[in-house]
Parts: sequence; structure tokens; C-alpha cells
Amino acid sequence: MTAFIVHRIWQALLVMLVMSILVFAGVFLIGNPVDVLISPDATQEIRQQVIAQYGLDLPIWQQYLHFMTSLLQGDFGRSFVYNMPVSELVASRFPATMELATIAVLLASVIGIPLGVYAGYRPDGWPSKIIMAVSILGFSVPTFWIGLMMIVVFAVEIGIMPAGGRGDVVSIFGMPWSFLTIDGLHHLVLPAVNLSLFKMAMMIRLAASGTREIMLTDTIKFARAAGISELTILRRHVLRLISIPLVTVFGLELGSTIAFAVVTETIFSWPGLGKLIIDSITSLDRPVMVAYLMLVSLLFITINLAVDLAYAVLDPRMRQRGGK
Repeated sequence: MTAFIVHRIWQALLVMLVMSILVFAGVFLIGNPVDVLISPDATQEIRQQVIAQYGLDLPIWQQYLHFMTSLLQGDFGRSFVYNMPVSELVASRFPATMELATIAVLLASVIGIPLGVYAGYRPDGWPSKIIMAVSILGFSVPTFWIGLMMIVVFAVEIGIMPAGGRGDVVSIFGMPWSFLTIDGLHHLVLPAVNLSLFKMAMMIRLAASGTREIMLTDTIKFARAAGISELTILRRHVLRLISIPLVTVFGLELGSTIAFAVVTETIFSWPGLGKLIIDSITSLDRPVMVAYLMLVSLLFITINLAVDLAYAVLDPRMRQRGGK
């Protein structure tokens, strides 16, 4: 197990190094932030002063080395637009995105997995066919359109939900959370449901497919021949066997939900990282863009590492392959 852990950690560090190079080079190529930071009428002298102030006159490899040196010290630099440390800016927005993504994935899992297991366990029943048809809609309909329709129906026409914002928050360990207040929870419902629908559809289809495969195995046939009840088969065999792939999916989907909450946060004016990255792209705020992409990469790599370790605990064969 130790060899497996060390092997995965080295892999994660190597991937993180490669991602840092790709992210920095990609952001460097998309445009010159000086064109946004200063007036078009500014003199060449002022322009050169701004370029030197932000170190943009250095070769890209020197800028990268400076970035990595600062990064290893926990410093992402200063935002060109907000004129504050990027780490503080990201830290102030991260709880909102983490809260929204976590609740969305939990909602998708709590509803999607039982529905998918039922659809796979009773595939010929009319409820199962309805469940699978609805899951196809979840994949097909764009998230932004569903979000806009939710605002029109529940916020404008019926008027029972707020159209956007985060509402009241409670600070715990210096971080604001909205789900602990009635008003905050009220503001959280629509964006969380909107963000969870695509993930819920995927959970339904994965759980249904996995359940159907398990129901065709000899293990289930022998269990039924032995007179074991259907409830016991479902609980003891189906859920246990299907938990292995679902653990992987849950972890990766949490990371992808955090990374791709941009659309939902923009539609519902949710003050998280997604809205921050959109604003930073329009203003070419390089330090914020690099910090966001590095944070997302680190999040994916960390979650993937945790999922691999959890997978190894559930399936010992992974430890044997990973340690070689």
C-alpha cells in the first residue's frame, strides 16, 4: 500500500508541474493586459512604466520562474484589476463555489443513484422508462437555458425564489457560508438545482447501467437460487459492487462541478470563482486567471489521488497493479 501511495503522489506532482507550464504559457499567449490596464491615450512612457511595474517586460521563462518561486511560497501575486493579493481574492470567492458545488453533487447523488439503481433493477417497468427518458433530457437541455427558465418561472412569474445573489451568510472559521441561514438557503436552491441536473442525469445512467450488469452476473443468479431475498441481494451485492465505480465518479464530478460552475454562477450572479474567472478573462487579469486554473488543476489532481486511494481500499487489485 505504501508503494502505491508513493507512486500516485509522484504522478500527481509531475502532472502538476506540467500543468503549471501549460497554464502559464496559455495565459501568456491570450493577450497583453496592458491594453486593458491603461488608457489608449496613455503615452509610451507611461505604458513602459506599467509594463515594468508588473514584470511584463521579462522573457516568459523568467516570468514563469518568478511565478513558481512565489507559488511555492504561497504567493499568487497581485491582481492587476483589484490591486490585492490574488490568494486573498480567491480565498474570498472559493467558499461560495465550494458550497454550491458540494450541495449540487450531493443532491445529484442522493436523488440520481437510487433512481438509477431502481431503473437498472426493474428495467422493464414504466417508472424505469420514465426515469431513463428524463435522464436523457438532463443531458440534452443546456444548463444556461434551464437556469434562465428557472429564474423566469420561480423568480419572475411565481415570485417564490430570488433571481440571484447569495443572501445572508454566517462566518465560520473566517469563511462565509449561506446554507446556515434561511435567506442564504433560499438563494442557494435554484443555482444548486440548476448545477445538479446534468450530474444527476449522469448518475442515473451510470447507476442504471452498473446495476443491469451486476444483475446478470453469476453472483446474483446463485443468490436467487439460494433463496436470498431481493432486498438482501440489492443491499448486500448490488450496492456493494456498484459502489466502486460510483466512488470514482463522485470524486471526479465534485472537481468538475467546481471547475465548470461558471455558467450557473454567471446566470444567478453567484459570487464564486466562476464569476471571478469570467471577469478576469474580460479584463486580462493574468494573475487571477493563472491562480484559478492552477487551483482547478490542483483540485482535480488531489481529488483524483484521493479517489485512487479510496478505490484501492475497495478493490485490493488496484494496489497490486499500482505498486508495480
